[in-house]
Amino acid sequence: MVRHRYLKDVATLALAAEKCTGCGRCAEVCPHGVFDIAGRKARITDKDLCMECGACAKNCPLAAISVDAGVGCAYAFIRGWLTGSEPSCDCSGSSDCC
Repeated sequence: MVRHRYLKDVATLALAAEKCTGCGRCAEVCPHGVFDIAGRKARITDKDLCMECGACAKNCPLAAISVDAGVGCAYAFIRGWLTGSEPSCDCSGSSDCC
């Protein structure tokens, strides 16, 4: 699996470990392997791998994961992979840009 790194320290991914029961669903559905299960709890192994697709949060039965899915930069990366083009979030030059 190719591990594409997202931009450093910008992912909105958060895990409320106290809610987690270690079911492993997040690790199963994450396309970038951001999660693993250790000691009957999920843990984020590398937050910068998160592309904010939202699969983990949507599939967590206990709502222990939150992420702002569908943000511009994640969308741009996905669109770039699907079309074979360079990712562009259309905010070039903006201070709000990823």
